[in-house]
Parts: sequence; C-alpha cells; structure tokens
Amino acid sequence: MTDSNRLLATIEAIYAASLDYHQWPVVLGCVADVFGDVGAVMLWRRDNETFGSVASPSLAAAQQDYIDGWGKQDIKAELCERSGLFFSGEPFTDRHIESTGVDFLNHPFTTQFLTKHGLGWFGGIAVSPDPHVGVMLSIQRNFKIKPRYSDYELETIGIIGRHIERSLRLSIRLLDAELANVGLGEALTRIGIGVFALDARGRVVFSNPAAQGHVGDTLTIIDNQLRIRASAVHEAFRDAVAHVLHGNIGNLETRPILLHSDETGRRVVIHLLPISAPVHLAENFLTKTRAIVLVIEQKIDEPADPAVVRDVLGLTLGEARVAAMVGAGLAPREAAHRLGIAEETARNVLKRVFGKTGVSRQSELTALLARLVLR
Repeated sequence: MTDSNRLLATIEAIYAASLDYHQWPVVLGCVADVFGDVGAVMLWRRDNETFGSVASPSLAAAQQDYIDGWGKQDIKAELCERSGLFFSGEPFTDRHIESTGVDFLNHPFTTQFLTKHGLGWFGGIAVSPDPHVGVMLSIQRNFKIKPRYSDYELETIGIIGRHIERSLRLSIRLLDAELANVGLGEALTRIGIGVFALDARGRVVFSNPAAQGHVGDTLTIIDNQLRIRASAVHEAFRDAVAHVLHGNIGNLETRPILLHSDETGRRVVIHLLPISAPVHLAENFLTKTRAIVLVIEQKIDEPADPAVVRDVLGLTLGEARVAAMVGAGLAPREAAHRLGIAEETARNVLKRVFGKTGVSRQSELTALLARLVLR
C-alpha cells in the first residue's frame, strides 16, 4: 500500500474502533505501519489516578515488561510531563525533551528496556477529548535503524491524533466502568450523550434516548433523515454527512457543529464519526451503520468543551483546556489544580491564549467564550 492509502485505511480503522475497544491494538498496529515503525501504544490515566495502556500486538512483550516495573523508570515520559508535552495537544518527539539537560539516551530505561525491545525514538501526541481522562498516543521506532521523527512525520501524527480524539469521544464513554459489563445496545441507551446511527443513505437506523430527547427541539427527523432545524447550519451538516458517506474521511472536517435553540435555550455540539464497516459488538442492531452522530449538550454552568474552544478560537487542545476553565470563572490556580498541571504552567498557557485571542484579562476571555462558544 502507498503511504496515503495506509493513512486512509488507518483512519477508517480508528473510527471503527469507536464502537469496539477490542480493535484498538489492531488500530495501533495500523498507526505504526503508516510510518513503517515497530509499534504504537496508547497510555491513559484517569483523574482518580487509575492508569493503563493499550499496545499494538508487536509491543506485547515490551508492554508486559513496562507493566512489570520499567514503567516506573520511564524517564522519557517523566521529561515529557515536566515539559508540559502531555498536556499541549501538539505532536512531539525526542528532540523536544533534549533541552531538559537530562541524558535520557544513557539512562537504564533506554539502554536496558528500549534497546532490548528494538525501540528508541518516539513520536507522541495527547489525544483525549475528556478532561477526566488523559490519553497519550506514542509511536515507537528502532533508533538503530531509522532517524528521529521529522517535522513532516509529526504533522502526520497530528492528523492521526485528531481522528483518534474524535473516535475516543465515544469510546471513552463506552469504556467507563459502569458500562463495561453490558451490551453495546444497553450501553448506548445509558450513555449520557445523544447517539444517532446513519446508514449508507443517511437514514437514521438507531437513536438512543438521549438523542431522541433532542428531536423536535434542535433536531428533526424527516423521511428518516436527520435534519438540523437551523437551515444555515443544516447545510453544513448535510454536506459533512454526504462527505463521510462517500468515503472521503481522509479530509474530514474536524470542526464540530454548534447549535442553539431559541425556544428552550439548549445548546449542543454535534460531532460526526464515520464507520467504515460493521463491528462485531454492533452486529445485533448496527449492521447498516456507516456514520455516528454524537449530540452533546453543553451545560450552562459547566466550562465549555475544550475541543470546541480549540476549533473556534484556533488554539491547541492544551490552551483550550485552560481557556475553558478560566473562561468559566475559575482562577488560574484552581484551573491548574483541576487539570493536574502546575500553576505556573497554567499562567504561561493563559498568556498564550490572551495573545492568540486578542484579549488581556479574564473577564474579556469569559465574554469572548460566551459570544462564540457554547457554554
């Protein structure tokens, strides 16, 4: 396969995994194949301090060694966390931690663990859409065979990361502990976000109760076709659905669609996820599904969705997380505490947000978010 075909196949696999988390190891193998590298891993940590990892099959032995003790000596992960790279939402690699002055190349983690498993260089990006779950994608490369990741390769990692983030928006909910032992149908019934499943002709073949609660308000269904009541926004939604159903997911617009009901005051964000083929967890009732529409209601008393803030204001995901918290009225210290970062880091990020958005104080940022972003 050509590089572009590998990338498209990987993106298709990413969205298929949104409904079947058992597919993520295979997906990570596809991600590594895009670069011709050894493997890839997703590391996750919840705000309750539980953590874990999912790895491509090629990294199974390395993952076990990591779990058995080497994870506690992961100097690279420590340096990345110190440098704020796990938070930024921008792709990064080994050269971004060289300025720390730590000789990680001669650290036992490199000489004994990475070398043993034919690893060495990495390319990573934060991919979590959920403020309560931190997720990092890390692609592993044999440093004795290939050079470090180039800027061009990091751009590709950024593209892959954005698609993974969108897919995880649903996956993380389905992986929640209270849903872990129920079928997909029941999980989608109990999940707190609206889910519509569309077939190859854009017809609604499934909707959960949360989704049905939006019908007649911000959304309507006419001739089994999902429509947005605001005509101007509906055109963009219709075009996006057609784009996905025709298989053009490589250039899928990642910008969410924002809706506001003048009648009820409800404000929602719509995300569109393509599904390339049925997956086994969905065989009972989603066999015709080719796209998933997520409808997420924005509570007025909660911070804005960082993904929406990022896309509307042109920020990185890390900057958007700080902006959402501070824009909701939290002091930088409290925002830093909730995000699990140092107060100094939060203040430095806030300065960048001010510079990019053209505001100079917290009250102006709050007003800007109230005007442009759903809260």
